Amino acid sequence: MEKFSIAEAESSAGTAVARAKVVRDGLMIALLAFCPNRQKNFAALEIGKTFQKIGNSWWIVLDRRHTKTRRPDERRVADILTPHIDRYLRQWRPILLGSKATTNALWISSTTGQALTTKNMGTLISKVTLECLGVDVSPHLFRTAAASTAAAYGGDTPHLASAVLGHTDPRVTEEHYNRATSMSAARVYADIVEDLRRTPEAPEADPSAHEMIVASRAVTPATFRRQPIVATKT
Repeated sequence: MEKFSIAEAESSAGTAVARAKVVRDGLMIALLAFCPNRQKNFAALEIGKTFQKIGNSWWIVLDRRHTKTRRPDERRVADILTPHIDRYLRQWRPILLGSKATTNALWISSTTGQALTTKNMGTLISKVTLECLGVDVSPHLFRTAAASTAAAYGGDTPHLASAVLGHTDPRVTEEHYNRATSMSAARVYADIVEDLRRTPEAPEADPSAHEMIVASRAVTPATFRRQPIVATKT
């Protein structure tokens, strides 16, 4: 497999749409690695509503109407992704939209110029991770790996896994504390993933955590690995 950076994808011989899809796919997987939201919520991210830039940072902001637990979920996106998100929105998302700029959806299908459906996103992420890593990692498996990683390396932060995944903790009932928990959990979890990416040798403590380390290293917008660019239906 060839190793692409965003700069290499931008200057490759493929069409502009093909290059835009490479950038989109890498950004989807990188964001999902840092922010393992439920697939339905992740697929439905909408610029200016559930995906907002506050100051110099991007945030995923879900009110209680959009979460399975009926709790607000607000998490800051890791700063390492900010320039890649900005570039995607400025340069590559408009190419995927074409002339059909009628949606604020974050993730755009090149086929329809509209939002990727939840089903199609799940299929796409499984396909791309299989091509890049040799392992089919569905959006739900990102959540499983996140739970294992949080449990293995976040021992100093009780209930980190449940907070990262948005699971209800019966001991946490006050709305303002729930919101603070999801915000701080996102920061702590992002720090863990960043530390693991810098580790020379992957720890062997937990197989699922090991898969997350491999994925976080290999699949980021800056070091996105996949087969040479080819046209796909999404």
